[in-house]
Amino acid sequence: MSTSKARKSEREPVAVEVNFSEDMICLTLDDGREVRTPIEFYPRLAKANQKQLNNFRLLGGGTGIHWKDLDEDLSVESIVLGRRAFNK
Repeated sequence: MSTSKARKSEREPVAVEVNFSEDMICLTLDDGREVRTPIEFYPRLAKANQKQLNNFRLLGGGTGIHWKDLDEDLSVESIVLGRRAFNK
């Protein structure tokens, strides 16, 4: 008897570019996908001005994003999956 296990993605999504529109965070991934998620999912980002939003750095080779001015860290995977942050 054989069983199958749910296949986990081979690796985490990796961001190579991060941009913002008025109401979205927009990621370009290393595999060519472009992902847009509502910025309102991330309260600290939603309250930030453009200068604060643009002051980020990619972490872990692009698997995470850190905003020093906002004390915010998000995983690229959580953005791709549309997981909301519940911080204020």
